[in-house]
Amino acid sequence: MSTATMPSQLPTSPAAPPARAARHRRRTVEPFTVVSYLTVTLFALFCLVPLWMIVAGSFTDESVLSLRGYSLLPDPFSVDAYAQLFSGRAIGRAYLATLFITGVGTVLSVACTAGLAWVIARRLRPVSRPLTAFTYLPMLFSGGLVPIYLLVTQVLHLRDSWFAVILPHLMMPFLVFITVAFFQQIPTEIMESAHVDGAGELRIFFRIVLPLAKPILAVIALFYAVTYWNEWFMAILFISDPDKYPLQLLLQNLIANVTNATVLPGGSAPVVPVNQLRLALTVVTIGPIILAYPFAQRYFVKGLTLGATKG
Repeated sequence: MSTATMPSQLPTSPAAPPARAARHRRRTVEPFTVVSYLTVTLFALFCLVPLWMIVAGSFTDESVLSLRGYSLLPDPFSVDAYAQLFSGRAIGRAYLATLFITGVGTVLSVACTAGLAWVIARRLRPVSRPLTAFTYLPMLFSGGLVPIYLLVTQVLHLRDSWFAVILPHLMMPFLVFITVAFFQQIPTEIMESAHVDGAGELRIFFRIVLPLAKPILAVIALFYAVTYWNEWFMAILFISDPDKYPLQLLLQNLIANVTNATVLPGGSAPVVPVNQLRLALTVVTIGPIILAYPFAQRYFVKGLTLGATKG
């Protein structure tokens, strides 16, 4: 019995287009892309080089710094300014005060801003409109410095308290409305479904809304943290105890004292690395808040773009 013989070679299909070769084909670079990368690189250098010169100057000897000015490398290397700056416990206490003001103030401000923005975004008839007007009016009118001073010192009795620095910046109307715009973009079907399942307003807010609002919460937290970290004017008004001075106020007083000591007649002023100390104070002041920015950077652009559009 003869068996059917299989063909030794199947007919080949027509050659497929060289997709892999097309994928690896050299792409033409657009001029706009090149200009964009060059512009961003130059702008980054424009921002980083002065910052690096401040850091390098803080480690440069005072005599060389006075004669030659700033340089990219600290030559000769010196830590005299930092040794004098951290010789006492004042800087440590000031850091503790600033960390308390920044940490507690940021948490309270984010909580108040998110809660108020959620009530406004929900458009509840009895309360949403009055709260909207209550939030919008301070953007147009301000009571001035005297009412704030009387409120903090005479009514709340918060003089020489760190909460006296926190209270005036507890809520920023601009950030409230950005958060409202973000909340209004959350689909209402999510809240309606949660209501059908028996969830109340608080449970919806904490279990559904806040996890979805991480980008905008990170953005407003960064804004509040920078504001509290750099605050010194309210500390001048309400804090007179040197042990409770925040970092910015203490450094301002140190710079003023060092500058006044250099102009004393008769050469009675101690030898102080004035220029080097100023740069070291700048590094000590801006260091932590710069290091905190990368943690919120991934949420920053997304939070601003989503919260800035009209819902």
